[in-house]
Amino acid sequence: MDFRKQFFVGPGEKLKLAGIDPAHTGGHASSEEALPEIQKNVARMAELQALLYADGNQSLLVVLQALDAAGKDGVVRHLFSGMNPQGTRVYGFKQPSAEEAAHDFLWRAHQRTPARGEVAVFNRSHYEDVLVVRVHQLVPKAVWSKRYALINDFEKMLAENGTRILKFFLHISPEEQLLRFKQRLDDPARNWKISEGDYSEREFWSDYVGAYEEAMSKTSSKDAPWYVIPANHKWFRNLAISQIIVDTMEDMGLKLPPTRVDLQEIAVKYHAAEAAQEQRAGKTPKPPGKK
Repeated sequence: MDFRKQFFVGPGEKLKLAGIDPAHTGGHASSEEALPEIQKNVARMAELQALLYADGNQSLLVVLQALDAAGKDGVVRHLFSGMNPQGTRVYGFKQPSAEEAAHDFLWRAHQRTPARGEVAVFNRSHYEDVLVVRVHQLVPKAVWSKRYALINDFEKMLAENGTRILKFFLHISPEEQLLRFKQRLDDPARNWKISEGDYSEREFWSDYVGAYEEAMSKTSSKDAPWYVIPANHKWFRNLAISQIIVDTMEDMGLKLPPTRVDLQEIAVKYHAAEAAQEQRAGKTPKPPGKK
């Protein structure tokens, strides 16, 4: 199944999240059925990340956006755990610091975009400046409404510099959100995740939905696509996102770089070093080429 086609938000599309079932499972019956596919995808992501690092010409930026409890942290934990930390960065975007607020709204995001060879994951992102800022009227409409074009230009610039961008909206129902809030209350190990804002923000559910619909419609493109991922079932969320990442990275044409040294010369040096080591150990050196 091509999840990229199924969940892609077309540029300028009049998106209506109410028409997308957050409990959709793509024909998969259970998490047990999907688990082997997820594990295969996670292993392939690790292989592709190593190849991306070796290739050193491109990078990958993954943006995760959602309403509270939709599973952004879970995606990071389950899907990126196999990647080498040396070439993978995860950033959480919370309320801007004083320094960040003193700059333009894209400044803090630009600093954290991936270098060539790296993967960066944004847990929330520069999109907060057309979402929470809009819903809570933190700046006038005349300000936030211009930011869609600025975001498009920003992401186009990243793409032209070799960064492949994938943006995922984790789509859950208000009923599923409330159930997950209850799980946090019932589980002492997750009590720390509870905040008063979780419940107060539910009052703005429809406002957030409208903000997300417009943001995705106005900023989805071929180079920086948005995908609406049904996320009521965590296992299906993980399956869809991991498959989209694998398919995208396999399309990037990644390859190992050419050898930058004379292998024959290096082999001669290796055999000389091996012979010297064996001589120091009191062994008879093996002739070159002998195993």
